[in-house]
Amino acid sequence: MNKIKRTGKRFLDPDKVFDLVNLLIMLVLLVIFVWPLWFVLIASVSDPSQVWQGHVILFPKGITLDAYEEVIKYKTIWTGYRNTIIYTVLGTAINMVLTVCGAYPLSRKDFVPRKFFMIIFMITMYFSGGLIPTYLVVNRLHLIDTIWAMVIPNAVSVFNIIITRTYFINSIPDELLEAAQLDGANTAQYLFKVVLPLSKPILAVITLFYAVGHWNDFYSALIYINSQQLLPLQSILRKLLLSTQMTLQITSSMSPDEIMRKTQLAQTLKYSSIIVSTVPVLCLYPLVQKHFVKGIMIGSVKG
Repeated sequence: MNKIKRTGKRFLDPDKVFDLVNLLIMLVLLVIFVWPLWFVLIASVSDPSQVWQGHVILFPKGITLDAYEEVIKYKTIWTGYRNTIIYTVLGTAINMVLTVCGAYPLSRKDFVPRKFFMIIFMITMYFSGGLIPTYLVVNRLHLIDTIWAMVIPNAVSVFNIIITRTYFINSIPDELLEAAQLDGANTAQYLFKVVLPLSKPILAVITLFYAVGHWNDFYSALIYINSQQLLPLQSILRKLLLSTQMTLQITSSMSPDEIMRKTQLAQTLKYSSIIVSTVPVLCLYPLVQKHFVKGIMIGSVKG
């Protein structure tokens, strides 16, 4: 009887039950999140007619690169790539400089007005001037239709400042500051030689957040950019999809079969555009993966 009871207890071990349920939930979430990405990938290289008829579910059918050839033939897409890379690199650099400059003083206990500035920063998270006042400010600064209109209006995020500040408080002990001051280091030397080298996890995560935001930003271009030569990649791909649909609407000289083929290709073109625009960003994640969880968990603890 004792053996039976012990066996029963082991079989109903709460820890093992929890692990099993947790594993099942994670598998379901994995399918929910991964399958749409997988479908976009296989649909972009499948025969448009197979995708149109709904035959493509788990594996590509009738592999073809017609959709990618159509995207590559759109010459302005390379201009969009160049502009997006410039906006991402320049904007992220500005973001990180301002974030560190805002977070470091707020993390110092000897910075007397830090509570006052923290309140001011927090107010901006809940109240903003709105679209029209922001546009008027950007216009008065003569930033309309320039690369600066894509990087200056969103130069810093208060949310990221708070996360970085919390990381500095919880991960950089005060004894390091005292040791650096005894060695004759000033504030700038302590920041660049001690604080920043020890803050690689949070800096990597915040850099990724800013870079992805700039890479995916097309709304700012709709508001501030008029020149075709300054449009980012996302706006170029949007115009590509719209121009393809407009071409299908105005073409009356095509045969029914040709119109059907073009319609099916336009459908597949959406998937290839998604792949073209997301692959560079996906390549960044493995580079910061080891810092991602550590940076977020430590930076999110209330300090």
